[in-house]
Amino acid sequence: MKKKSRRRISLKVPFVTRLEGEGSLELSARGNRIDKLHLAIFEPPRLFEKFLEGRGYQEVPDLNARICGICPMAYQLTSIQAMERLFGIELPEPLMQLRKLMNLGEWVQSHALHIHFLAAPDFLGFDHALAMARLYPEVLQRGMQLQEAGNALMALLGGRSVHPVGLQVGGFGRLPDADRWAAVRGQVAQALPAAEALVRWTAGLSLPDYSHDFIWVSLTEPGAYAINGGRITSNTGLSLDYGDYAAHFAEHQEPHSTSLYSLLDGRDYLVGPLARMNNGFARLPAEVQAQARDCGLGFPSRNMFTSIQARALEIYWALFEASRLLAQDCPSGEACLPVSPRAGECCFCTEAPRGMIYHHYRLDEQGRVLSCSIIPPTSQNQARIEQDLRASVTQFGLHHSDQELKLFCERLIRNYDPCISCSTHFLQFSLQRE
Repeated sequence: MKKKSRRRISLKVPFVTRLEGEGSLELSARGNRIDKLHLAIFEPPRLFEKFLEGRGYQEVPDLNARICGICPMAYQLTSIQAMERLFGIELPEPLMQLRKLMNLGEWVQSHALHIHFLAAPDFLGFDHALAMARLYPEVLQRGMQLQEAGNALMALLGGRSVHPVGLQVGGFGRLPDADRWAAVRGQVAQALPAAEALVRWTAGLSLPDYSHDFIWVSLTEPGAYAINGGRITSNTGLSLDYGDYAAHFAEHQEPHSTSLYSLLDGRDYLVGPLARMNNGFARLPAEVQAQARDCGLGFPSRNMFTSIQARALEIYWALFEASRLLAQDCPSGEACLPVSPRAGECCFCTEAPRGMIYHHYRLDEQGRVLSCSIIPPTSQNQARIEQDLRASVTQFGLHHSDQELKLFCERLIRNYDPCISCSTHFLQFSLQRE
């Protein structure tokens, strides 16, 4: 009897386009069964937590901004609010609203970049955004308009949109002037119709459906869509204060990755726009909910490909909220409260564009950092990405060619919009068949 031949295939691609960062994916299969699937992160750790040791509380926000050029404010505000809790600082509502305005801008610019330049080519059948622009110039034009509006909101109080310098423990370095306030108000008003059109556009996309059960986690607040604080909430009934984070969330090292994996009570979980929309859709303003329903969008969703719709709806909500805040008079008065540092431990969570961030600090009497832990959203999603790949690739079918499997994996991973350089980096692809 003739022996059945075995086929072994190994594909290696230096990097995957349209992702922020680098890494590798190794997949081994035998017949219709996946034997091994590893999302390996191979970049050296960036050691930001060690850089912060010995630094005063005044230095921490500016250093944390350097963790990511796309979402610097989330890292700044998480550390600032943790320390303000320890120092007993309670900001007045006007200053809290100004911080929210900055975070709204960060969501808009980050989501607009991902949807129009990184994800849209997947859904319109192009390899990259420049090729797509020849037939769909209006898509990129809309993306640039929305991104510019987000950048303007960030720069309004941050001084600049990349690595802003306006935030500090106790408030701001300064408040905006009336002319700049009015100019940004006009820019946001002009961008709102584009955001509304974006929601309709994503609702009209033909999306693959690879739904399956998973845990999602986000911050929630009663009567509001959470962005800059709230309780840690999951679809499994979890509701935690920041101080209880370490009792349920734990990181561990996997041999194939320099990035730590985060698990919730031993299980993978999702953070990010889809998790937030699944938990918080009912807390959106009535006008935003109506826009979603008019377009046929509904949440919760267990299909990661609907993440693009969740991001679009968050852009619309963010500009809607920003327009409401900017309709008020330009703020005046004190930009910052006095600060009296004290020793102790503190922690806080906020929602970065890609998901929940957790910070923990131990400070001395002068407010210098003795130790700290910073857990970004992409490292929290890493285990979930692997499990999604395992389930979805099996459903997609291992009978497809290596190139088809590679493209499918890349497209699936882009749903998470991983910002891998926040902690590590992304994508070589290796497939072995037996």
